[in-house]
Amino acid sequence: MPPISSGSGDGPRFLLLSDVAEILNISAAQAYALVRNRELPAIKVGGRGQWRVERDQLEAYIKRAYDETQAFLEAHPYGKGDEEI
Repeated sequence: MPPISSGSGDGPRFLLLSDVAEILNISAAQAYALVRNRELPAIKVGGRGQWRVERDQLEAYIKRAYDETQAFLEAHPYGKGDEEI
């Protein structure tokens, strides 16, 4: 499986769901759920309708996940305001 990287010339344009699962270190079922829940845009190709995720869409998903995590952490600071009175 090719490593993920940004840039147009690095590896295939489209990834298998198994590749997405490996990159994100999740199960294939979790990768499929991301697609079916419309969190990760994908297309179906071929007569058997195999799912493919564009590399740029995966990179955008990862960036959104970082942004959402940062917003969560800012809204829920750990250890701030927990001082004993």
